Amino acid sequence: MKIIKYVIISFILFVIFRILFITNFWLNLEHKASDVFFMLRGEQEISGDIVIVEIGDDTFNTLNERWPFPREYHAKLIENLEMAGASQIIFDIEFTERTNIDSDSKLAATIAKYDNVILSGKLIRTQYNYSVREQLLSPISILTQTGTKWGTVNISADPDGFVRRYELFQRRAKEIKLSIGAIVMAQHYQLDLLSEDIENYPKFFKIGSNYIPKVTSKSALINYYGPSRTFSTYDFADVIDDSTFTTNFEKELETDLDQYYQLAENFKDKIVLIGLTSVEFHDTHHTPFFSENNQLMPGVEIHANFIETVLRSDYLKRFPIIPYLFIIFLVTILLFIFNSLIRPTISIFINIALIIGYIILSYLLFSTKLIIIPILEIPILIIIIYIVGLVLQYIQTVKERKFIKQAFGQYIAPELVDELIKDPKKLEYGGVQKEVTVLYSDIVSFTPYTESHTPKETVDILREYLTEMVKIITENKGTLDKFVGDEIVAMFGAPLDLEDHAFYACKTALEMRRRMDELHEKWEAENRDPFEIGIGINTGVVTVGNLGSEQIFDYTAIGDNMNAGARIEALTRDYETKNNIIISDSTYEQVIDKVEANYIDDATVKGKKIVIKIHELISIK
Repeated sequence: MKIIKYVIISFILFVIFRILFITNFWLNLEHKASDVFFMLRGEQEISGDIVIVEIGDDTFNTLNERWPFPREYHAKLIENLEMAGASQIIFDIEFTERTNIDSDSKLAATIAKYDNVILSGKLIRTQYNYSVREQLLSPISILTQTGTKWGTVNISADPDGFVRRYELFQRRAKEIKLSIGAIVMAQHYQLDLLSEDIENYPKFFKIGSNYIPKVTSKSALINYYGPSRTFSTYDFADVIDDSTFTTNFEKELETDLDQYYQLAENFKDKIVLIGLTSVEFHDTHHTPFFSENNQLMPGVEIHANFIETVLRSDYLKRFPIIPYLFIIFLVTILLFIFNSLIRPTISIFINIALIIGYIILSYLLFSTKLIIIPILEIPILIIIIYIVGLVLQYIQTVKERKFIKQAFGQYIAPELVDELIKDPKKLEYGGVQKEVTVLYSDIVSFTPYTESHTPKETVDILREYLTEMVKIITENKGTLDKFVGDEIVAMFGAPLDLEDHAFYACKTALEMRRRMDELHEKWEAENRDPFEIGIGINTGVVTVGNLGSEQIFDYTAIGDNMNAGARIEALTRDYETKNNIIISDSTYEQVIDKVEANYIDDATVKGKKIVIKIHELISIK
């Protein structure tokens, strides 16, 4: 039954955690943690097969032109890159609007000469009240009529504004348009875009022999190789600056620096991406390496990272969700059982070790196997379950204290109850030698009384009598040792030290006597037969503690002085006394200044060879 309880509570915790772990707040935390892993892994070596031609602030200063540049500039760029031997030329620049007809025609004619140029477009989504309007912006028709391929350059960010995914295609109605990254790879492997070599599966996107694992229905994770400018980058103006082109900067210097011929060898057999890198064009983005140097990454370099990922098959893969959920549920059960049973002062160190071990494992899976598993979920699970275990153990402790109080509060002094609550180990087996005063109270001739009354009458009057007597004992700091039939055995001075234990025993006996007189009047008024009691008190050293067998034990006292107390009580039948209370000489010596008592006799008690002095207890002085 206990294991079922653990499983049920663990399942409830598991469901609560799953709800927490799918919130945007939590997903953002997980993304930040994975970004840290990128930075810990550091910049990775790249193939060198991809270079970037940037249009940045220096480009505008050199050319002294406003955007958009004349289309002849882009035609010149294509010609120079083709002469340099570039394998592919990809524009992350959208030629979606007409300009000068001659310029557009010049660019179209240049593109038509080559089959390795890729252009770009974009899917635009506009919100109109309760509907979304989608528009696919393609390059102007004069450019696409050449048969040149083009792809989308949409970049999507996570809720925290960081780009970690690459969109493989855009879907508008039933039309699917591949991204420039997918187009580049299809062209690189000489694939027909309409062939079965390009296929969209639920969990993978196939391009030739490459199966790109998807993280959403249309995107894959980007395995970033470093921060901004990890890839070799060249200025647009330098690439178009050849012997036939004079930049504004060269005009001012009245010289021709001919930068192209200095750069040409850097483009042979390379995949070349051309894009805007100036911040004012709003095509720069936060990536996992942003915190390292606080530099945004241009969109063109994001495309470069994805293409490099596919070329090297360095795909980041998320751990399968079904096995992960099974593992985390099993971990929840084991953690809950562990933290519910092990002391928090011990379990905290083991939990810390588990957290550190899991984080190290997560990083090793990421850096060596390119497997991403949730980084923070299990550490948070461990922390929360530790707290839950702490609370449950506290509740269990409270229950134990309540049980002790309910179980023993009616039989022992409140001080002893508090002592047991503070240290339940006092209930363990064992005893010590200690001086105490014991009190024995017994009903005189109880057997004949029971024979002349019904069991119910006997039980009712006995319950009332014992209740009143025990109340007086506990009020006077006494400990109820046991009931032996109708006999009450109490002790004073154990388990807690009591300086005047002999006096408190005497005071208790006198109060019991007064209460018995009151009960006699009450019973007679109720037409119930009263009975008489005898009380014996003795002081001495006894063995006191939790005694008995290892399976069943009780807090009690044993020893010669306990037996002497019982024998002294029996003497109340042999001597006529005022209150029917007899105390030993050892008790009398400790209370001689506080009570009135009369010497009775030197008596020999049963079981003892020596003679002891006994006294009749009269009253408190």
